[in-house]
Amino acid sequence: MDINIKITDREGVMHEVLAPTDMAMNLMELVRSYELAPEGTIGICGGMAMCASCQCYVKSEHKLPEITDDEDAMLAEAFHVENNSRLGCQIQITPELEGLEIELAPES
Repeated sequence: MDINIKITDREGVMHEVLAPTDMAMNLMELVRSYELAPEGTIGICGGMAMCASCQCYVKSEHKLPEITDDEDAMLAEAFHVENNSRLGCQIQITPELEGLEIELAPES
């Protein structure tokens, strides 16, 4: 089953994308699969919460998984962090995220 997710890229353009919930993908991989950020500027660490290249701002009121210690530590060192910042690699695409709206954080 696919869900709809709205992703605003770093140029401020909003993309409405379909995201599969049955492929164990995360938001960072979704952004990469739709090429919404230039190659080499997102998911640099491969989704290990070791860089903040996939930082995004959550614009909708969805209940997301709790922040892990690793993600929290990485966001503490990242640039452009807001109260609604999350690492896209740490958010799995699930049916509950239907209608999620995120914006990619600026490159640090």
